Amino acid sequence: MMRAKEIDKLKEEYGSLFEIDANLDRLLKRIELLNYVNPLNIEKEKHRFFTSKYTANPNFKYPKIKFNPFKLQRLFFTQRLERIEDETIRKIYKDVINYYSNMIQCIETIGKGERFYYNSLSVYGTPTEKDVQNAKFILHFEDEPASMDMEKVFSPLEAKAYFEDFAKQYDFPLEVRFSTHIAADAMVSNSTRTLIIKKNAKFSKNQLLTLAHHEIGIHLVTTFNALGQPLKIFSNGLPNNVEAQEGLAVFAEYMGGALTLKRLKELAYRVLAVDSLIKGYSFADTFNLIHGPYKLNKKEAFSITLRAHRGGGFTKDRLYLSGLKKIYKRYQREESMDMLLSGKVSLDYEEELKKLRTKGLWQPITHKTHSFAQKLNTNTTLDFILNNLK
Repeated sequence: MMRAKEIDKLKEEYGSLFEIDANLDRLLKRIELLNYVNPLNIEKEKHRFFTSKYTANPNFKYPKIKFNPFKLQRLFFTQRLERIEDETIRKIYKDVINYYSNMIQCIETIGKGERFYYNSLSVYGTPTEKDVQNAKFILHFEDEPASMDMEKVFSPLEAKAYFEDFAKQYDFPLEVRFSTHIAADAMVSNSTRTLIIKKNAKFSKNQLLTLAHHEIGIHLVTTFNALGQPLKIFSNGLPNNVEAQEGLAVFAEYMGGALTLKRLKELAYRVLAVDSLIKGYSFADTFNLIHGPYKLNKKEAFSITLRAHRGGGFTKDRLYLSGLKKIYKRYQREESMDMLLSGKVSLDYEEELKKLRTKGLWQPITHKTHSFAQKLNTNTTLDFILNNLK
């Protein structure tokens, strides 16, 4: 963590940069997309969908937006970026403003069908042909035998106790709360530095280990590392940071011995579900694609379909598998992960981050991901798959 004197010295040297960075920080705190894209009536619509024998497309309702999208966008573009003298740093902030402007348009159009989908494309992109081929490659492997570790027997309260115990190995506080309005069984809110657990979920032993490595070992580690950086942009996130974040998080599952073929197949199903959006599939069409030919059970098929179709077509889930592939290749090359762990950073901005480091605007990380220290994966099928992703 930087001392106050060091930060004051940097502010004196880069006054305009810190002023713009602080302005954006105030604006960006209001637009965490996941606070708005998760439906409020998931359980009700799931029941209706199942009762209709998978034909009645759900009618999801979403939280009301707590800010004025037009005013917020206008404030982004009033930032006087020309006052940032360094061209590389100025470009980073220009890209950041464009990225979050697109994010605001995403939030503004949640629940508005194709309008949201096209805005989602501008932020998260769509699966490439290689992504789809990788997904299908993973899905042709035979399922592993059932294990007691996969049985969902733990309550949300037991999950909370497990995560609190796991977090003791890290030197940061763990705040936990419960919610019924999240699509995942657990997720981190970056803005509140909180681990949120789904109130009506049940957890398996393997799932608890997976979520611990994923949510605490990466998402919270990078959240708290970002607080040690002089610039707030490390906390708010560089453009395209999701691919690096989720790639690191699934890689942490792998290194921690939690990743299973079933979990890897889940990421592959997500790619196919997102790919179905560009083909114009309805919710029921996507569900029947992965529940029918691929014979995924109805609850898991619903969850994956929900993640892809929420908001009107949410393409974020395509990034988990491509992110894992890129991080695994990095691991094979024995490259350091420290820069990627320094906050919500992106694989696309490594050269720019190196320049920030030369100017004292990037600092060594405070918290390391413990699973990266030793590979605990013993599943040779996973090694084979990861070594052969295109």
